Amino acid sequence: MIALLWELFFVFLKIGAFSFGGGYAVMTLIEQEVIARGWIRSEDFQEIVAIAGMAPGSIATNTATLIGYNHLGIPGAIISTVGIIFPSLVIVVACSSIFLKLQKNVWLRSSFYGLRPVVTGLIVYAAIHFGIGRDEGAIFNWSTFGMIVLCAGSLIAVMKYKIHPFAVILLAAGGGIILF
Repeated sequence: MIALLWELFFVFLKIGAFSFGGGYAVMTLIEQEVIARGWIRSEDFQEIVAIAGMAPGSIATNTATLIGYNHLGIPGAIISTVGIIFPSLVIVVACSSIFLKLQKNVWLRSSFYGLRPVVTGLIVYAAIHFGIGRDEGAIFNWSTFGMIVLCAGSLIAVMKYKIHPFAVILLAAGGGIILF
């Protein structure tokens, strides 16, 4: 059991060390790592992500916690959570004083601007990957069309009509109940 806990810790430590752009940007890496090790089945991963998305906090941390719990119970949940947040904690503490001294450095600013399109691409990929899913059949069907309509309607409601995001979430949930 101790060896499995160490493996769980180091896998999520590695994922946490390379998680630029937030939770959704790293979901593909989590999926590949845990499925390759047989900790979770591919079919169950989307369900875990859905549950993790409903809980408060980072979706990557919540997903790591659920996978750890699913694999090794409460010790697994604790170890995987510590593993995924530890690199961020160390990096933030170590870099905060350095960043204050170098915040006007052109090279540093340019590197952050260079990361923006990469992070955006990873988030768009995750949205497409989890939005369309892995159903055997046509990629574009009535379900996909409904999701696109809800997404576009939500975007227009927030950006053009300035409707509060909480109201849009409730309306989209109602639309999802009606459509699906």
